[in-house]
Amino acid sequence: MNVNMEKMLVLGSTGSIGEQALDVAKKTSTEVVGICANKNWKRVAAQVAEYNIKFVAMCDEKAAASLFLALDDPSVRIFAGIEGICEMIAECGATFAINAIIGQAGLLPTLAVLENGIRLALANKESLVVAGEIVMNLAREKGIEILPVDSEHCAIHQCLRAGKREEVKKIILTASGGPFFGMSKEEIYNVTPARALAHPTWKMGAKITIDSATLMNKGFEIIEAAHLFSLTPDKIDVLVHRESIIHSMVEYIDNSVIAQLSVPDMRHCVQYALDKSARTDALIEPLDLAKISKLTFATPDRESFPLVDLALYALGEGGATCAVMNAANEVAVAAFLSGRIAFGQIAESVCHTVYAMKDAKNIHTLDGIFEADKEARRRASEYLDL
Repeated sequence: MNVNMEKMLVLGSTGSIGEQALDVAKKTSTEVVGICANKNWKRVAAQVAEYNIKFVAMCDEKAAASLFLALDDPSVRIFAGIEGICEMIAECGATFAINAIIGQAGLLPTLAVLENGIRLALANKESLVVAGEIVMNLAREKGIEILPVDSEHCAIHQCLRAGKREEVKKIILTASGGPFFGMSKEEIYNVTPARALAHPTWKMGAKITIDSATLMNKGFEIIEAAHLFSLTPDKIDVLVHRESIIHSMVEYIDNSVIAQLSVPDMRHCVQYALDKSARTDALIEPLDLAKISKLTFATPDRESFPLVDLALYALGEGGATCAVMNAANEVAVAAFLSGRIAFGQIAESVCHTVYAMKDAKNIHTLDGIFEADKEARRRASEYLDL
């Protein structure tokens, strides 16, 4: 394979997508100039050695200090904290960045990538959930197309190449349905974290796996799609597809439906973004439809999983409403994973917080969004008696 001349920056390098991005870099002979992570400095140290990386940032300052002592290499520049990550983005010389940081913490790095004119592959959906209007306006101002790394949005990007935008009737985001598909609200209310973490298809981090179990992740993807593809909520539909082979679809005005199918492997999405939407030699296994034998579909159970409808509501309200929803969800998921609340309380607390902060729709500045985020976390914690 030809050497890829991009200089890659991987934000969130120790997570599932970050690790797969580094694997893509290795297999395409792409130079990795910088990485960042939260606390896992031991894995970062191994990545620095394996990929000869010279720019590294750790969100956690203690982890940055431990990494500095472990590397003991003056040729490697180490940065600390969110400000340090943004400083590294500006200085590392990257031409292509993949942002796979988890949660709202990925927003400022997304803005820093765009501010520095670096091509962005976005796996941090919260950047668009929390501040989609601001992010997309900056991308347009800088003339940068944001290429999605979520499998669903990568699929939509490919399907949209089959027709003109004015010919699009709607997009259909597919969902695996998570581990509790077919179960009632009462049946899943007190499930354990271990059960919620048993995703039927994808191997992901704990936070996104719980979001998949509540379908909050699908709600986030609705919001992400609206911003990425300039769509109103009425043009976005969700369909449960347990096999996770069709990654999403676009329905056109002639009622033809274009779908993107492949084995569930995020390396395809990373490679698609890295290669600027070009078709290049595969890094993933071929799809054997005869072996799969059948593909099934169902409508999502909105009573058992109310966060899909909440996301549509938040998107319609606009302003900082989606940021409030994300903040409340981060609080609730962390509390559930630590055993302090029941699974069913996640949706209850997120809905309560969003409806209690109706004025958030009037907030449109970055500072205002951060204040709303802080207040939402306070209210969610109070509601859950944390």
